[in-house]
Amino acid sequence: FYLPGFKTFCHEELQGCASHHWPAVSITGPQCVLQCDHCQAGILKPMMAAATPAKLYQVMESLVNKGAAGMLLTGGSNLHNEIAYGPYFSILEEFKTRHPSFKIAMHTALVDAAQARRIAASGIDVAMLDIIGAQDTITQVYHLKRTVADFEASLAHLLAAGLRVVPHIVVGLHYGRLLGEWEALSLVQKHQPHGLVLVVVMPQYAAVRRPFVTPNPHEVGRFFREARRSLPHTPLYLGCARPAGTTKAILDCYAVLAGIDAIAYPAEGCVALAKQYYPQVNVQHSCCAMGWEHSLSTRI
Repeated sequence: FYLPGFKTFCHEELQGCASHHWPAVSITGPQCVLQCDHCQAGILKPMMAAATPAKLYQVMESLVNKGAAGMLLTGGSNLHNEIAYGPYFSILEEFKTRHPSFKIAMHTALVDAAQARRIAASGIDVAMLDIIGAQDTITQVYHLKRTVADFEASLAHLLAAGLRVVPHIVVGLHYGRLLGEWEALSLVQKHQPHGLVLVVVMPQYAAVRRPFVTPNPHEVGRFFREARRSLPHTPLYLGCARPAGTTKAILDCYAVLAGIDAIAYPAEGCVALAKQYYPQVNVQHSCCAMGWEHSLSTRI
């Protein structure tokens, strides 16, 4: 189980961690030009803002001084689903040289080969990007003039650059329906990255004019099972983003029963369920994409 510092979290089975231990930082603050229908930049709003390279360096130094173990680095996209990290690479490289133990998980968005090499040279620890398997979703939800092949190429470029790569599949991304998830899973299976994070779309961020339904948790559970069968030797993680309430509880139970390796912010009762099936259950205070070999864990 993973408890990063993205939000306050606590229930009877698990205690959360301080918000500074593993925060999320956006280089564009709450701004995103792309304004995808599923997010509308809502995910960025609670993040720490670092709108200039100097500000990012200041934020990272402050986090180190507070005892943080690492952070998620992201930002809003341009109209091509690219994040403007260019001015930040030298700062990241300098900072990682001084603080090699401070871990950085970067959401890269789409990249070309040169961008992937620059990301690798900056010293970040994990590269993450969403993989979308349906052209209709890319066009209608993301408003992009890009293709499924562009997402696959970005994954290939990041792996070729020698990065630890943990892509994400957003289940229910097509207005709450499953559409391209199996194709996305096939692309991940083809390239064999270091892990895969599954998240489930959250309808509360959607634009009113293009509403999302809550994905059917039983259908999502079947997709979890298929992901485990397709990637028997790849670490699978259920990430932070998924609907709340009863749907979350059902999803988390399915994740345990499907053999998903780890869950971020588990629903109450999920730890007890996991202990019935797994000989060892641990808690780590980091982004799940880091993998258990990259963070300190506590057995529970």
